[in-house]
Amino acid sequence: MKSEILAGLFRTIVLMLAVCSSCAAQERTLWQDPGEIGRINFTHAAGPENPPRPPFHFVRERLSGISPKVTVLDSAGVRWRVKGGPEVRAESFATRLVGALGYHVEPTWFVARGKIDGARSLTRAIRFIRPDGSFSNASFERRDPNLKSLPEDWSWNNNPFIGTDQLNGLKVLVMLVSDWDNKDVRDRRIGSNTGIFERRIDGREQLVYGVKDWGQTLGGWGPRLKPKTWNCERFTAQTKTFLQGRQGNHLRFGFTGQHTNDFKNDITIENVRWLMRYLDRITDTQLHSGLKASGATPEEMACLATQLGERIKQLRAVESN
Repeated sequence: MKSEILAGLFRTIVLMLAVCSSCAAQERTLWQDPGEIGRINFTHAAGPENPPRPPFHFVRERLSGISPKVTVLDSAGVRWRVKGGPEVRAESFATRLVGALGYHVEPTWFVARGKIDGARSLTRAIRFIRPDGSFSNASFERRDPNLKSLPEDWSWNNNPFIGTDQLNGLKVLVMLVSDWDNKDVRDRRIGSNTGIFERRIDGREQLVYGVKDWGQTLGGWGPRLKPKTWNCERFTAQTKTFLQGRQGNHLRFGFTGQHTNDFKNDITIENVRWLMRYLDRITDTQLHSGLKASGATPEEMACLATQLGERIKQLRAVESN
């Protein structure tokens, strides 16, 4: 009996070592050099993806998360996750901005109107899909078929990139666009907004870390102002408190969100200097074209671009000191 127990323990240890060895062999990445940022066309979604092509054919309704969603196939046979509700404009724009700066995002297109054939027996999706299948104001997101979504997840305070410019740069972007809904693996019960994806490049396995949901952006962070997405009045009200000064080598931000202290307390001047090497290449034309492509009215486009510019100016002032 004792020998069997020892043999079983040995097999378990060998298996654990094999798994750990496999994990260690996987390259982990959060960011990649975006190249010539000024040449990126913000009219298009992040990445080389083509826009969704009608007609659209219903596959199934998706009941996860808060926003109503369905899966469709377009005329080219591409599978899209279609979301309705107040988040669609914000997510369309935020993914363009964050993706242009070298972080992983899902290509997301804003579609003002269309029709989904066969969309019947819906529950939550009837909020934006009418009985005849027509819809207004939806975002079409395509997951890279070369990426496999893993059941594992990561948290802002426990990941392989702690203390790096890349992670803290991403945190600054979350605060820049007022993404108060910065949930992670600690919030899995109500839905994490971080994710890990696996892909194979030249025979090597790579784990890609990223944020999966940018829908609660370009509004107000909480709690004094009720958080709300795509609301320039609230976004404007908080621009003046976006960056509140410095304490030694660290910067103080006015942001509050799901994990506030993991964001606003550990950003250094060097982190911002690194980020501004890329963020400063974003042009006003790109901001305007990205907002327009995401369904902004002329008034919203002017307001949101101005406020983003003001926040970037605050970061630039820190970076130049």
